[in-house]
Amino acid sequence: MRAHLIILAGAGLCGLAAAGASADPVVLRVGHFPNITHAQAVIGHGLSRAGTGWFEARLGPAVEVQWFVYNAGPTAMEALLARSIDLSYVGPNPALNAHLRSRGAEIRVIAGACSGGAALIVQPDGRIQTDADFKGRLLATPQLGNTQDVAARAWLGSKGFLVRLTGGDVRVVPTANPDQLALFLKGTLDAVWTVEPWVSRLTLEARGRVYLEEAALWPETQGRYVTTHLVSSVRALRERRDLVRQWLVAHVELTEWIHQHPDEAKRLLNAELQAATGRPLPEDVLNRAWEHIELTADPVRPSLEKSAAAAHRIGFLRQKPDLTRLYALELLNDVLRAQGLPEVPQ
Repeated sequence: MRAHLIILAGAGLCGLAAAGASADPVVLRVGHFPNITHAQAVIGHGLSRAGTGWFEARLGPAVEVQWFVYNAGPTAMEALLARSIDLSYVGPNPALNAHLRSRGAEIRVIAGACSGGAALIVQPDGRIQTDADFKGRLLATPQLGNTQDVAARAWLGSKGFLVRLTGGDVRVVPTANPDQLALFLKGTLDAVWTVEPWVSRLTLEARGRVYLEEAALWPETQGRYVTTHLVSSVRALRERRDLVRQWLVAHVELTEWIHQHPDEAKRLLNAELQAATGRPLPEDVLNRAWEHIELTADPVRPSLEKSAAAAHRIGFLRQKPDLTRLYALELLNDVLRAQGLPEVPQ
């Protein structure tokens, strides 16, 4: 069984692969990021690379998995909308934007992958002690309109600050995660709202102080909120439903295995990060980040609904979106029932 690694900066891949002659495998193309919050995919990719594929073993010998590694959610969603990939692990806001862009016709959330891991980090020198101290400060988020950017702007608004795309009482500046760390170390940034492993890198490498764990903003879901979804193209769900179901079987089983074998899971994850990016996470960063995320098949649907409402309220979405068609959780619940695990709300 073969597995391919393709690292992409953009879309524009080959069309939907199909079985040709009887000897040719069916190809399932799956996207993910080289990130701890995509742990199931990263570990699965590493096992594919090693020839002991977790997903391949459950899909059967007639199926070939092709892995595609992206560095940004919008790029992964461009590929899915272009029918260049079939499934992807991706953050909630890129999934939501793809859903809206396609008018609900092209993408479905079929499971969760990760919850939690986001926090607001401030400089350790005491320049920010209270909420009022954020006025006039410079706060970085990973990307304009991404999950943490929306959360930061909504939180600042709830504290009475006027926040614009540029300027306002608090300047919110979208900044790539590696640049956040460098600018924070220089003291240029007063605060950063980001997600693991960058939260751990800011606290351990730059001595940043956790001002707010985002979990505190989600009392209605007991502190849980979606960080990574597993999404499918509508075409794959329609034409390859059995394969998608088997992927979910493998995804759920791998999630449970990770919970039971955390040390081995962390080793496999870091080995694949080394192979994919040339740089594994430092052990202290990996261990701290691991403790601040929850790997789960539950997509924590209420959290995206609340985030979408916040994006509408602060002006990123013209209309409050209807998410009714975004979720397709029937297959997931079928798999969970078969494995004796609790179903997720639909």
